[in-house]
Amino acid sequence: MAKRRANGEGSICKRKDGRWEGRFTVGYREDGKQIYKNVLAKTQAECAKKLKAAIAAAKVEQAPEPTIATYTVAEWIDIWYENFIRPNLRETTRNQYESFIRHHVKPYVGAVPLAKLSSLDLQKLYNNLKTSGRIQTDHALPNPGLSAKTVRSIHMMLSSCLEKAVAERLILSNPAHGCSIPPKEKREMKIIPPEQIGRFLQEADKAGYLAMFYLELTSGLRRGELLALLWADIDTTNCAISVSKQVIRVNGELKVLPPKTKNAVRKIVLPKQTIDLLIAEHERHPDQPLLFPSPKSGTYLDPPAVARKMKTLLKRAGIDEIRFHDLRHTFATLSLQNGVDIKTLSHTLGHYSAGFTLDTYTHVTTQMQEDAARKIGGFMAAAQG
Repeated sequence: MAKRRANGEGSICKRKDGRWEGRFTVGYREDGKQIYKNVLAKTQAECAKKLKAAIAAAKVEQAPEPTIATYTVAEWIDIWYENFIRPNLRETTRNQYESFIRHHVKPYVGAVPLAKLSSLDLQKLYNNLKTSGRIQTDHALPNPGLSAKTVRSIHMMLSSCLEKAVAERLILSNPAHGCSIPPKEKREMKIIPPEQIGRFLQEADKAGYLAMFYLELTSGLRRGELLALLWADIDTTNCAISVSKQVIRVNGELKVLPPKTKNAVRKIVLPKQTIDLLIAEHERHPDQPLLFPSPKSGTYLDPPAVARKMKTLLKRAGIDEIRFHDLRHTFATLSLQNGVDIKTLSHTLGHYSAGFTLDTYTHVTTQMQEDAARKIGGFMAAAQG
């Protein structure tokens, strides 16, 4: 006789052969009749145990597949950016990411289902950006492709986005890992030759910019850091300046923002000649808190305008054109050639490590090593003689 059990627990009865049989319903046929499964055991207790396990297994088999959110690349990158990345980005980096997403990622792979995005899709995207990725204007572009640096930046952003998708179990692996990206482009480093620096400073003096460019050539400040200086940042007693901010143009508007990294917040000791020039500069506008105010607006100087002024001064001095950033390279190169150690220079420049400084100025340090080898060789030869 079958033992009565609660609904859904099946039934147990003893068969004529002496064994115990457990039965339970797993579904219904098209004609409405039930479909059964059964288990057999020697004892009633063993049968009840087997029956319970079989019912549990059947429920697992019949359970629907868990639904995983399915996104397109465009939908996921928006979720990733707004929730995981945007709150921690600087304003300039936010603008850059939003431009990458809007102009380069969504138009090419935005409609692709995230789960179907492949390394080939991304490789085609990068190749296309390299050859014709620049935002089109009404004018023909002499070079319609994006720089290797920009393509690498887009790749890094996408790789981070897809890595988060892997962590959220939306995709099994990161397709960005299989891509070939353009190598880093190492721009030729230019400096003002030491013998021409005097001519450049003479032209800067005539134009009323001597203090600013003299400070740049004796500190190696980034352009935005230089233009953000206040008189209050100058320590005339200890011949030092405090660097804690930068001026940059964001969406057409000049803004004062914190430096890019914590290493950029620093105190720099300057030559007394530089401090004397800064004092004289301040005396020209004693009521102005800015160290280098715009003569027209009285507010911060525009970084691109200062770069244009520098190029004018170089031309007047008969010196080959260089970037403003090359003034920083000029300072660093002269510092190394005159015996400043890497650790001190790295701090002055606001680099994140002395290793980065070494990598940046390998051409100078290699020459220094060769000079050192010659010196030690000469010493040893003299000692033997």
